[in-house]
Amino acid sequence: MNTVNVRPTASRDHDAIRNVYLRAFPEPENRTVAGLAIELLGAATRPDTLGLVAEADGLIVGHIAFSPVTADFGEGWLGFILAPLGIVPAHQRAGVGSTLIDAGMARLSGDGVDVVFVYGDPSYYGRFGFTAEAAARFLPPYELQFPFGWQAMRMHGDASDTRTVRISCAGPLCDPSLW
Repeated sequence: MNTVNVRPTASRDHDAIRNVYLRAFPEPENRTVAGLAIELLGAATRPDTLGLVAEADGLIVGHIAFSPVTADFGEGWLGFILAPLGIVPAHQRAGVGSTLIDAGMARLSGDGVDVVFVYGDPSYYGRFGFTAEAAARFLPPYELQFPFGWQAMRMHGDASDTRTVRISCAGPLCDPSLW
C-alpha cells in the first residue's frame, strides 16, 4: 500500500467523505452512515468535532469523526465518541483505520480528553484499548441493539469517581436507529 497521509477534514472534502461511506458500507446502511458523517462535519459542537481523513495518492480513502459527549461529571470533564469510521474497500485491512484511530486518539489525549467511547466490534476496537469495563458506568443515550459493542477508553481524569451517568451526544448522533 502507498503512504497514507492523515489530515483534518475541510469543507471541500464533503463529497469524497460521502463517497467513502457509500463504498465502505453495504446498502442501505451506507446512506445512513454517509449522512451521519456529513451532518457531523457541519454540526456546531462545543468543543469542536474532530474529523480526520486519510489520503493515498491524493485521494481520500478513509474518514473518522470524534464528536463531544456530555455527562454529569462536573466542570472540566471531557468525553468524545468515535463515530463513524469508514475506509474504502481497496484500502481496508491495510492499516488505514488504525492510522486514523491512532491519530485521533493522540490528538484527543493531548487535548486532555478524559474518556473516548465507541459502539462497535469489540475484537477490532479492543486492539486500541477500548473495553466494555471502561464503559460500564456510562449509559449510552439510547437502548443498544448490540450492548456488547458499547466500549470506552479512559485517557485522563479521576478513576475513583464510580458514579453511573448517562451520556448525551451531538445532534447528528441523537437518532435511536443508530444505536
